[in-house]
Amino acid sequence: MLAMDYRGPKRVRAVQKPMPEIKHPQDSIVKVLRTCICGSDLHLYNGNVPDTRVGTTFGHEFVGEVVEVGSEVTKVKVGDRVLVPFNIACGECHFCRQGMFGNCHESNTEATAVGAIFGYSHTAGGYDGGQAEYARVPYSNVGPTIIPEGMDLDDAVLLTDVVPTGYQAAEMAGIQTGDTVVVFGAGPVGIMAARCAWLFGAGRVIIIDKEEYRLEFARNYSYCEAYNFEEIGDPVVFIKKITDWIGADCVIDAVGAEAAGNAMQTITGRKLLLQAGSATAVHWAINSVKKGGVVSIVGVYGPTDNLIPIGNVLNKGLTIRANQASVKRLLPRLIQHVQNGTLNPKGLITHRIPLAEVADGYRMFSAKLDNCIKPVLIP
Repeated sequence: MLAMDYRGPKRVRAVQKPMPEIKHPQDSIVKVLRTCICGSDLHLYNGNVPDTRVGTTFGHEFVGEVVEVGSEVTKVKVGDRVLVPFNIACGECHFCRQGMFGNCHESNTEATAVGAIFGYSHTAGGYDGGQAEYARVPYSNVGPTIIPEGMDLDDAVLLTDVVPTGYQAAEMAGIQTGDTVVVFGAGPVGIMAARCAWLFGAGRVIIIDKEEYRLEFARNYSYCEAYNFEEIGDPVVFIKKITDWIGADCVIDAVGAEAAGNAMQTITGRKLLLQAGSATAVHWAINSVKKGGVVSIVGVYGPTDNLIPIGNVLNKGLTIRANQASVKRLLPRLIQHVQNGTLNPKGLITHRIPLAEVADGYRMFSAKLDNCIKPVLIP
């Protein structure tokens, strides 16, 4: 089968790989119909996530058709079209029973924090992902969800990560009616978080980035204010100034390890890898939220230390909430939002790229070429 293959930082290609096989009675094999390149994949692509091994197939956002099932699989059958949450979750452990599918205690033997994730290095379990013609899906009585009749595959594939991550970012922010919400990062997740903030009652939504094409897209898609941090001076001072010097009620970090905007953070976190990515967006979030406010973090960082102003968190009385989105928990309400037209996931897609051209897709997305917001790969 054709599959994306990681050869080292900034080096990926499409190659022929062996077909995946059933390894456990609860496995299934899915023929991939749509898969995405995620902003989080760029952390792997650029070499910022530890233990990303040569030969890995990335891809944690995919939908497809079930072509084979293990002997204990009862929830899906051959021929079903399914969307596959990026979390690999057993459904039975202490955390899965709480709906924390992103923190499954059984699926990832490599860590005690995050659960397993498709195609996201050996720190997330070492599973191959869906940027391939076929993928093995463990725990198929838990994760794979049958795509509702009539749902567009382009909508369905974004329900595997982007929509639930953006929605959970807004959920964790604890938005109250009329709140001012600031989102750092106008990538697909940040744009979706800004869109979802309105669903929780926000009175004002602001998004901060430096790419003008992303900011314009965010204004049109998320109906929010959008500002270029290279043009407003210190973002923290700017946000305080436009909120009567109080600060935003809630701030969402949808950037993660590759944030720009601070030379020291960039050098130590992105160039020298002395910390788990540049923590610029976390600094801005902590310092621009009001006293007693909430900081919600869905931007991805590595599993090592970061330099963050924890004293300001204490002295301002802040609440920080952060996690990988628990897709399975959120799917019922998000499917309903898509079906009734409240959310339009496929509106984020700007590029459809053949899987054979995956190297060009990564290069374009990473370099922010051709006004790329969200690329989908077609096997």
